[in-house]
Amino acid sequence: MPFLRTPDDRFVDLPDFPFEPRYVDVPAGDGSGTARLAYLDEGPADGEVVLCLHGEPSWSFLYRHMVPVLVEAGLRVVAPDLIGFGRSDKPAARTDCTFQSHLDWLRHALFDQLDLQGITLVCQDWGGLLGLRLVGEHPERFSRVVAANTSLPTGDRDPGEAFLAWQRFSQEVPEFPVGFIINGGCTTDLSPEVVAAYDAPFPDETYKEAARQFPLLVPSRPDDPAAEANRAAWVGLAAFPRPFLTAFSDQDPITKGADRHLQADIAGAAGQPHTTIEGGGHFLQEDRGPELAKVVVDLIAATPEAAGPHQA
Repeated sequence: MPFLRTPDDRFVDLPDFPFEPRYVDVPAGDGSGTARLAYLDEGPADGEVVLCLHGEPSWSFLYRHMVPVLVEAGLRVVAPDLIGFGRSDKPAARTDCTFQSHLDWLRHALFDQLDLQGITLVCQDWGGLLGLRLVGEHPERFSRVVAANTSLPTGDRDPGEAFLAWQRFSQEVPEFPVGFIINGGCTTDLSPEVVAAYDAPFPDETYKEAARQFPLLVPSRPDDPAAEANRAAWVGLAAFPRPFLTAFSDQDPITKGADRHLQADIAGAAGQPHTTIEGGGHFLQEDRGPELAKVVVDLIAATPEAAGPHQA
């Protein structure tokens, strides 16, 4: 399975991003070798783990305004770049990008390599599709969840016209404009330097196969290839007994209303102080990052009994 690696000089002098990357190798999946997955690991090594999962087509740079707030609270922040994004290796062929392959790469990194336990998951967009799937399949690894503008779709609900329009755009646009897309998903107008930082992982179109494919991997019909596995994961996710908090923004047409389904369908969501973050778009970490980070800090402080590893 061939991969491309973005040159390091593409990541020089990124704005407000002083964090040093770390790397693990994950099996390619076809017996042909490994791929390199990048991640941030900030804060005290013995702090409670906050796992920040980004979505499409961003990378861990998205969390740069949240990391300092979380670290200041004494938390250990782990923020991977999904394979195909950020500093992680990029599949050279779209056919190698499946829901299952991306899940397996992430699971190997987080559990087999880093052995993360007692995780407080913060997830948005595809960070939730993959992260909530992991919660459903490995609930013993997780202490809490903060879900922001995301869901775990099975294709049994209409994805909505806003998503379908995004899906069409992602396949029809001649060049996939990553920084432009992220800027368009924010309520704030990003600076040229920030837009360039989102473009940095992709020197040309050959590096964007995963970014192009991700919109097609979201289960949007009941017979989608990932639909059955997501339904199975929902059994564990629905029964998840520990704190599950939604913190959606008020200006995201893509995921609008999904928070109500999560609140209604997941056991640990009952009685939690669910919040709507005002003034945020789809990429609310850009628009209201410190505010979302404070939601995470407050939840951890209010639920110390949820900390630590759990029995399956």
